Amino acid sequence: MTRTLYRRALAIATMDDNRRVLPNADLLVEGKAIVAVGTGLEREPHDRVVDMTGKVLIPGMVNCHHHLYQTLTRVVPCVQDVELFDWLTDLYEIWRQLTPDAVRTGALVGLGELLLTGCTTSTDHHYVFPKNVDKKLIEVQAQAARELGIRFHPTRGSMSRGKSQGGLPPDDLVQPEEEILADCERVIGVLHDPSRFSMCKVALAPCSPFSVTDKLLEKTAVLARKHKVLMHTHLAETIDEEEFCLKLHGLRPLAYMERVGWVGRDVWYAHGIHFNDDELALLAKTKTGIAHCPSSNLRLGSGICRVPELRKLGVPVGLAVDGSASNDASNMLAEARQALLVHRIKSGVNSTTAMSTLELATRGGALVLGRDDIGSLEPGKAADFAAFDLHDLGYAGALHDPVAALLFCAATQRAHTVVVNGEVVVANGHLVGASEDELIHKANRIAQEMVTGAKTHTGRDFLKPRQPKHV
Repeated sequence: MTRTLYRRALAIATMDDNRRVLPNADLLVEGKAIVAVGTGLEREPHDRVVDMTGKVLIPGMVNCHHHLYQTLTRVVPCVQDVELFDWLTDLYEIWRQLTPDAVRTGALVGLGELLLTGCTTSTDHHYVFPKNVDKKLIEVQAQAARELGIRFHPTRGSMSRGKSQGGLPPDDLVQPEEEILADCERVIGVLHDPSRFSMCKVALAPCSPFSVTDKLLEKTAVLARKHKVLMHTHLAETIDEEEFCLKLHGLRPLAYMERVGWVGRDVWYAHGIHFNDDELALLAKTKTGIAHCPSSNLRLGSGICRVPELRKLGVPVGLAVDGSASNDASNMLAEARQALLVHRIKSGVNSTTAMSTLELATRGGALVLGRDDIGSLEPGKAADFAAFDLHDLGYAGALHDPVAALLFCAATQRAHTVVVNGEVVVANGHLVGASEDELIHKANRIAQEMVTGAKTHTGRDFLKPRQPKHV
């Protein structure tokens, strides 16, 4: 196997157990794995050299929650200034227009943006399966991930509780439970690879307490544990959700999920904002994970997750960009900066540091996804890393702490080089596996077609903002 020496980086943030930052250091890669990290590695056998002068190397970041199809519905005017339930109600009408080609394009756009901003592993939560559309949409996403070279954790999402059953989604966007469960098993069989350095691991992901039934949650948990795959859903995102669960089930959201078998090391929730102290203790006891989505939570006015407290208690917490219609970006470095800053308001200026936030975005995400082969730059770990060039006006004067500069300075956020499983997937700031120009044009065309189709179907103009409720 070829040995590649990434030589003389300005700094390498190893994120190892001691959180070492190595100045003027080298990284040696053989095949898919890291062989050594340190100084003077030129003496080690190697076949090729890549100069990393002036660049900061970090472990590839891990995105724990996304909805890739939503890249096609960014900043739609009708949902720019509304809370979650109104946001969903309007966007369901546009998402009815999804096709396999739209799903593929959305995946390429979202995953491409993640790679360009230093993310090497991403999940996705796809739960919209319009009627009369090929249901093999998870495979469409997985193929897009393979083309780009990103490590992928697709989750087979689902909705089974439509409006007629007291749920939020339209009835024609939900599926029968047996159809969902059969397809979940099929997707696991087709895509899931449990091996070390796997590029594709599947999870099962009913959408939320307000869009699925008790039976689906219970049966999904049984199926997931039968196949030893992880389980994922939204939880404790808004007060509306809390009120829904209390009214329908007589329980707060976490107590409801515990009742249907949804706590444990094999479970992680997106958002996790509205937990009380007792619920934080339950999460810690069961090691149930949380995907922290700061930009989405601020964008929709949902609240601020109690991340510093969760981490002190030992709850697994990772970082996530969430869907690109509630963020409206798939920029992982910008998400890390948001996480660094937001908790200083609620928890104090020393509650989050650049290194603790980088840990959240790397090791934290790996822990949430149950992986010990990614998240740090150490011998034997996967060769997943991002290199950022600090020769930029936005970083001028910031070399006192080049790693912290990546998060504190809102400078150019495109990675110069990104490597996944030993393969270069971003070179000189551009995707290797796709034409960015072609993707931009195609995504814009499909996005317009979807909004137009929704208007034709409903008679509504989705390009007009909703009237604020207080006016």
